[in-house]
Order: sequence, then structure tokens, then C-alpha cells
Amino acid sequence: MKPIKNQPETSCACFVLSLVIKSSADVSQHIIIYAHGEAHLTLGQALRGELFYLQSSELYLDDVNLVPLIELSRLIKASSIVTGERHFTSCSTLASMARPKPDQFLLALLIFFISTSLCFCHGMSWQGFLEDDGMSWLNEEDNEVDIVQTRHDPSRSCNFESGKWVYDQSYPLYDSNCPYLSTAVTCQKNGRPDSDYEKWRWQPHGCSIPRFDALKFLGKMRRKRIMLVGDSIMRNQWESLVCLVQGVIPTGHKKVTYNGPSMAFHSLDFETSIEFTWAPLLVELKKEAGNKRILHLDLIEENARYWRNVDVLVFDSAHWWTHSDQWSSWDYYMEKQTLFQSMNPMVAYQKGLTTWARWIDLNLDPRKTRVIFRSISPRHNRENGWKCYNQRQPLAFSSHQHVPESFVVLKEVLRKMSFPVYLQDITPMSALRRDGHPSVYRRAISQQARQHPSGFSSDCSHWCLPGVPDIWNEMLSALL
Repeated sequence: MKPIKNQPETSCACFVLSLVIKSSADVSQHIIIYAHGEAHLTLGQALRGELFYLQSSELYLDDVNLVPLIELSRLIKASSIVTGERHFTSCSTLASMARPKPDQFLLALLIFFISTSLCFCHGMSWQGFLEDDGMSWLNEEDNEVDIVQTRHDPSRSCNFESGKWVYDQSYPLYDSNCPYLSTAVTCQKNGRPDSDYEKWRWQPHGCSIPRFDALKFLGKMRRKRIMLVGDSIMRNQWESLVCLVQGVIPTGHKKVTYNGPSMAFHSLDFETSIEFTWAPLLVELKKEAGNKRILHLDLIEENARYWRNVDVLVFDSAHWWTHSDQWSSWDYYMEKQTLFQSMNPMVAYQKGLTTWARWIDLNLDPRKTRVIFRSISPRHNRENGWKCYNQRQPLAFSSHQHVPESFVVLKEVLRKMSFPVYLQDITPMSALRRDGHPSVYRRAISQQARQHPSGFSSDCSHWCLPGVPDIWNEMLSALL
């Protein structure tokens, strides 16, 4: 199967290599190798990517372990291959076989072998597997692969932004015990009595968003950096993405590091980092003489230096530009060494975004870096912040379908750029989810206190996790 030209990698397949090898001590050993990769790649290319294996002789390992290719290569080179079988299927089939008991594994493996296409290779060498670069992975009639490909085929009409929320019992994909979540978004742990807000997925008209596959995402991001840049709602999305991924990584194979305004989650085996950098205005905000806060509309390098050498950049910036009076983060604007005490917020936003766009155009190479700009996350703050309190279901439609002015400004700035930036519009779909905010459950609240919620502040801007940002990240994964 050949990949669709000029399109992102769209389909995924898994190989199982079942080898019986004999060591120099004349001891037979059965090794099962699980190799995960894009469907259009060859077996050799896949094995240079993600490798998992389950080794069995008398003992079964308790887990599916990630091992460097060189270690597995040494093991096989030191032995002779007695028999070898190759099998392939979709990755979701193999994912369900994680952590089996020995007898369960053998039964599942037997069923799997019978139900998939087989290629039996007697006496094939390890080098032969690695160099098998001419063999197609999947039959072109494979329905599952075709479905995934049509989701990204530009010749078909598929608009992720237009659709409806569908209740799905199989969600969420993690729970509020994920150790990387901020207390303010763990609504279940904070006492929220309902949980249906975790079980809605977005169904676009005419297509589907693929369910988030952590191993596939890590495979795409192997030896790469993805950085989310923006405000606290982008931090919300970063925590969601980390929680979606971290469950498939063994303890001791992941860590978090900090560097100035940045924090990064690392998958050590995949050499992947998922990073968040605080820059809610993108341009520079400085404290200067007299402790005055000045927003420099034409300066950005202090923030942008963290964006260099990143493979995927995801930006957002809108909410902070609309803060006014006592909520404003600055006292003055400055442009070309001229100080302004006041300015139309959308004019200032346009100037700041233009500075950002100029930096992207001049400093990044589209052959090496992908840039995505996520649209504004809607707030449900009317009625003094209580618009989202005690809401249990998504809206069927939005009563105010007006386009935010900031979105109009953003689209115009992106239109003038030479660098290709993808605009991820999550605003209309998220506007229907007033049930997804923490409201009073931004901190632990007792059952007794719930009877008198008016004494608590209500957060109708950020999102409970698991929740709406998980769907943004499913869209993001599909875009990649």
C-alpha cells in the first residue's frame, strides 16, 4: 500500500514476529516480537522504530517491555533461528493483548494467528527481516486502514469542527488519579457528584476522529519534541495530553523537567518530550521603571527562544488580551519605543499576533517544524460566573453562534503568513460544553458545603479533566 501523497501519515499496522531460536547452549527459546508502525512502511523500517517483545521459555514476562533494537539484535545474532512466522493486523488488536496471564496469552495469540494473514518463513535470518524493504504491509482491501485514510483524504468532505457531542460509555481514557493533573481540574476528586461530562466524544459530520492511541502517538513523536505554548487553558490541554500518554509508559521510564517558564514530560524509551511553555500573550510583558508593567507589542525573542528546535508547536493566545481594568496584566502598551496608555484590545491583539507571525516566518523551517494555532476556548461566565454551575449535559446547539472578534483577527494574520500554520478551531464545539467546567469544584468541597455553593467562586473558563481537552488532543493527534 502506498501512502497518500503530501498527506500526514494516516494508517497504522502491527507486526508480530514469532521466532523459535536455539542458543549456543542448544537451548530453545520462543520470542514474540511486536513491532508497531505506519502501514505504508516496510517491516525493516518498522523494526527500526517501535519494538516490543514478549519472551517465553519456561517463564513469561509480566509485561510487554520496550527494549532497544540493539539488545534484541544481539540476542538473535547469538542464536540460530529454527522457525519464524510473521503476522500483521491493526494496532488496536494487539493493544488488547497487553498484560496477559500465560494461558490467556497463548489462547489470545492462537486466536490472533488464525484470524490474521500468515507469512511463514523457514530459516529466515534476522538480517532478512530487517532488510525486507520491498514487501507491502497490508492488503489494499483492508477496511480498517481505508477508514482511517478517508478521515484525512482532502478529496472527501470532512470538517472536524462541524458535528455533535455523542455519549460514549467507553470514555474517559484515564481518570482523575492521573498524577500530572492540577488540583483545580480534578473535579471528581474535588467532590463533583456527576461524571457524565467525562463520557462525551465529538462526532464530526461525515467522518470520525480516531480514538486516541497512546502508542501510536508516541510512535509518531519518537525522538521529537511537541510544545504547547500559551495560557492556563493551554496548560489544561497539556495536562490532558500527558495523561492520555503516560499510562502506557512503565514507571521509571518517564519524568518531568522544568526550565524557566517551561515544563516537559519525557518518555525516556521513545525519546519524546511533551512540553508546555507559559506565554499567554506570546509577546513580551516586562516590569520596568516604577514597577510599571509594559506590554511590548513588537518584542518576542524572550519567549520565542524556547520555541526553537521543536518539531511540533501548538499555540493559543486570546483570553489575556481581553482582560481590562483591574484584570489587565499590563499598565501600558509599547510599540517602536512609543508608550500608549490605552489601545483597542483587538488592535493590540493584531499587532502582537503580527509580531508572532513575523518571528515564525523568519525563524522556522516548515520542512522541520509543524505549527498549529488553537482557537479560543469559550467561557461560560455570564450570570457572574454561575452559568456553568450544576450543568449536566452538553447543549444541543449554541444560542449565540457569533464568531469571536479575536478569531477574525487571528484568521487574517494567519492568511498573510508565508509559513503554513494549521488553525485548529475548537471554539464552536467547546461552546456547547458548559457542563465541562470545574465551577465550584476547582478545589475539594464537602457534601455539606455543596448545599450552599454561593459562598464559593465558580470557574467557568478552565475544564475538568478528564474532559473536553481530551477531545482537542484526539483532534491534534489526527492532525499529526
